[in-house]
Amino acid sequence: MTDQTIIDLFWQRSEDAIRNTSQKYGKYLTKIAMNILNYYEEAEECVNDTYFTAWEQIPPDRPQKLLPYLGRITRCLSLNRYDYLIAKKRNAEFTLQLSELEECLSETDSIEAQYESREVASVISAFLRTQKPDARNIFILRYWYSDSIAEIASRFNVSESKVKSMLFRTRKRLKKYLESEGYHI
Repeated sequence: MTDQTIIDLFWQRSEDAIRNTSQKYGKYLTKIAMNILNYYEEAEECVNDTYFTAWEQIPPDRPQKLLPYLGRITRCLSLNRYDYLIAKKRNAEFTLQLSELEECLSETDSIEAQYESREVASVISAFLRTQKPDARNIFILRYWYSDSIAEIASRFNVSESKVKSMLFRTRKRLKKYLESEGYHI
């Protein structure tokens, strides 16, 4: 079933939309949630919340591409759930991923900082478009999809140390790029 057909089912308020979404993208969404939360039950709950959120947002939304739309919802819900669980220190792997990026990004809670974070996201996207495909894809797999170093190494058929080295160099270039764009960390 095509994404457009599934979106049409959402617009028709057909329960088949959820069933078809789950069949087509359930494993993908669960992987995103598992990489962040590291607990199947929590991940499953986030995926179910993704279906509910999609049901609530389509309509009025009509996503151009369903997979990234659902992936973004799952990631946001999983990150919110992670924040809730962080006090219990349940996922050291994801905490490590976030700490890797601390040298490139700063975090504050002011409205100005929230506005700036949207701008920084655009600058990071522009930076990633300038990178070689492997460096860009490894960076995205690590920091967007939260894949482990071992998973990335296996996927690209390289050693874990090479993946770590590539991530380190890409973070360094990102920091330099952000500074050249006027973002001082």
